[in-house]
Amino acid sequence: MPSVTGSDSPTVSIVVPIYNEELVIEAMHSRLLQVLVPAGEPFEIIFVDDGSRDASPGMLDSICRSDSRFKAIHFSRNFGHQAAVTAGLHVLKGACAVVIDADLQDPPELILEMLAKWREGFEVVYAQRSARVGEGIVKRGTAFLFYRALGKLSEVNVPLDAGDFCLMDRKIVDLLNSMPERNRYLRGLRAWLGFRQTAVTYERPARFAGVTKYSSRRMFALAIDAVFALSKTPLRIATWLGFLASGASFVLALAFIAERLFGSGYIARGWASTIVVVLFLGGVQLICLGVIGEFVGRIYDEVKQRPLYVVGSSTGFSRT
Repeated sequence: MPSVTGSDSPTVSIVVPIYNEELVIEAMHSRLLQVLVPAGEPFEIIFVDDGSRDASPGMLDSICRSDSRFKAIHFSRNFGHQAAVTAGLHVLKGACAVVIDADLQDPPELILEMLAKWREGFEVVYAQRSARVGEGIVKRGTAFLFYRALGKLSEVNVPLDAGDFCLMDRKIVDLLNSMPERNRYLRGLRAWLGFRQTAVTYERPARFAGVTKYSSRRMFALAIDAVFALSKTPLRIATWLGFLASGASFVLALAFIAERLFGSGYIARGWASTIVVVLFLGGVQLICLGVIGEFVGRIYDEVKQRPLYVVGSSTGFSRT
């Protein structure tokens, strides 16, 4: 296939994180071209291979060699979705950037609507899910609860039911790239930046093929990162839990006293006071230490200053 020449100054850069997506790469490639080519805007598409172990790396390199508008970054190992998106943001050249997943649950056709909103003057255009097709009731329910709980806990107004699928102006990309933090929750960071933001709504379809790479453990870890990245509320909750434990121990102490005075006296002498003290000190200390440990662990990650990701190879980029 002859090589297609790309633009040195694209209007839009598309960042696509990839992890073991050999079943959807060809369809994603075709859908992106069907949307972007008729639009007539110069574009580049940056695939970020997050340490895939299937045929994805070879497929991406083949696409990049046949069409210079496509580029690929290959991580040395799996560093995670947020690191993959960050890597794409670091190297893109476009006047605006679109972050989109490869599984086609983020419809490429929505990019044109995002571009229209961007030309109206919005710096961030995020896709907001009105429905989730093909997802179980547990996942839908936990996602619903998470976004609303995050809204209550966070000091930033994070849009409900909006993922990483979005368009960002170049100034937003540059500001995100200037943030060195490692435990990244990009949809929260873009909300923290402010500027003019708007939503485009859509019904999220089922995956085109394959299975989700976001396990329950990874989803839980991302949720924890979101809360601790955007809020100091967990520390305040630890304080209130301390008061709650103190109150519980006080009530229990009164119950033991009443039982001693008016009950059967079955409880052995000294046992009640010991249990009250253990409940009070153990509960408060363990919970508070756990919350503080989460924050200290994140400080430790930042202090080490290790790179967020390691690039093993790349295709489609100039030596510069």
